[in-house]
Amino acid sequence: MRFTPTDIDGVVIVDLEPRGDDRGFFARFFCEQEFADAGLVAPTLQGNVSYSAAAGTVRGIHWQSGDDAEAKFTRCIAGSMLDVAVDVRPDSPTYLKHVAVELSAENRRALYIAPGLARAYQTLEADTEVLYLVSAAYAPDAERGLQPTDPALGIEWPLPISEISDKDQSWDLISSQED
Repeated sequence: MRFTPTDIDGVVIVDLEPRGDDRGFFARFFCEQEFADAGLVAPTLQGNVSYSAAAGTVRGIHWQSGDDAEAKFTRCIAGSMLDVAVDVRPDSPTYLKHVAVELSAENRRALYIAPGLARAYQTLEADTEVLYLVSAAYAPDAERGLQPTDPALGIEWPLPISEISDKDQSWDLISSQED
């Protein structure tokens, strides 16, 4: 695996290093030791799959706070998506900045997001399926969120939003949180 840091500390692009022959290829998509060597928290407590039928579906922006903060490691295994990490650490020099990376079944790229950072994504085509590993169990009382369309974040979603949950639309705007 190749680990490429981004402009936000704790957000890392992970590319496969396939070994191929006439049959196709083999590649390791996760290795606890390689993550540790790269200084990353191993996201191995839970594995989740998310399927979205429609292109333009937005999920997030979510994170868990405190002791329940979780690292997330995401791959798109069918279709394509724009994965967005948002720095919600108030003391960070990149506070409220974001990094967006296209993940697809075709490019086989993955994104690692460290504990304490938020995440959202938009599907870029219909029938998109996402596989992600997390380092902590879901803790409803620790869940936090931001509206994906909050102008203070400046996220430019590539498609009009076709589907979004009521919960994701109901999070407070940053401007109302700072009052």
